[in-house]
Amino acid sequence: MLRKETFFIFILSLLALFLIWYIFIKENDYIITFKVKTATGTVHQGIQDWVAGRKKSNDENYVLVTNQKYNLLKYTLKNDKNTLNYNWEIQPINDSITEIKVGILDCNNSIYNRVTIPFITTDFKEDQLKKITDFKKGLDDHLKDFKVNLVKEGTSSEVYVAYISLKSVMQEKAQTMIANDNIITGYLYQNKIKITGKPYLEITNWDAETEKLDFNYCFPIEKKGALTNDEKVKFKTIPAQKGLTVSYFGNFRTSDRGWFAILDYAKKHQIALDAKPLEHFLANPFNGGNELEWETQIIIPFSKK
Repeated sequence: MLRKETFFIFILSLLALFLIWYIFIKENDYIITFKVKTATGTVHQGIQDWVAGRKKSNDENYVLVTNQKYNLLKYTLKNDKNTLNYNWEIQPINDSITEIKVGILDCNNSIYNRVTIPFITTDFKEDQLKKITDFKKGLDDHLKDFKVNLVKEGTSSEVYVAYISLKSVMQEKAQTMIANDNIITGYLYQNKIKITGKPYLEITNWDAETEKLDFNYCFPIEKKGALTNDEKVKFKTIPAQKGLTVSYFGNFRTSDRGWFAILDYAKKHQIALDAKPLEHFLANPFNGGNELEWETQIIIPFSKK
């Protein structure tokens, strides 16, 4: 009899501890979980773009609290009525699948939400589910705009180039190249220097925290004698590099989706990389056509350390 009473007390104690944790300690009121077929960096970038879009379209002022590349984003949303915390956890499942957990805390109505959510559909639950469903739909639509082949080891070709050095944030690298295209192509045309291949983008510095890039916009040229560096246009050899490579198909504005695929693969397989992607654009966007046929070959070299 004593054993049964002890067991009963033990179960009640566990239940009481669980209720205390669930109602008063648990970080989130409501968690929404789903999976997508893409890299963690693409999800991370997609969340930031979605937050910026919500601010414009719904006048929602999200404040970034925590940003752990590319695993966690925490935002706080304040309005006239309450304060909401959003915890976005991003976890790779394998080389192509990412799991997203969105934990939501309503700071003004937390206890009510925790008691009601398991049993009834509340306005809070419906609103949050609709909001995250909107994000997922937008991400799914974006994933239709590009393709990334499987990551593999490879070697780039040595190439002699004319180049100009530029700076931008990741989201504007393609626009920055286009805006400066006439500078380098005009110089080569005026000096009768023949372009012998498709252009390259060589990252020289990538600040993942600020998403700022330093890069060279390069055109392969014939190496004839000594060419003198101009104030903006310079010349050099890009050496052959061994690393992880993919083929990206889509608009050059989002070619960094190929970078993220490589980074996820490297992390899973514990491969050290030098975070300086080299892109080789094999299509001319000025010719138009189907963007899913625009190929970019991307390589991130192995770390030399």
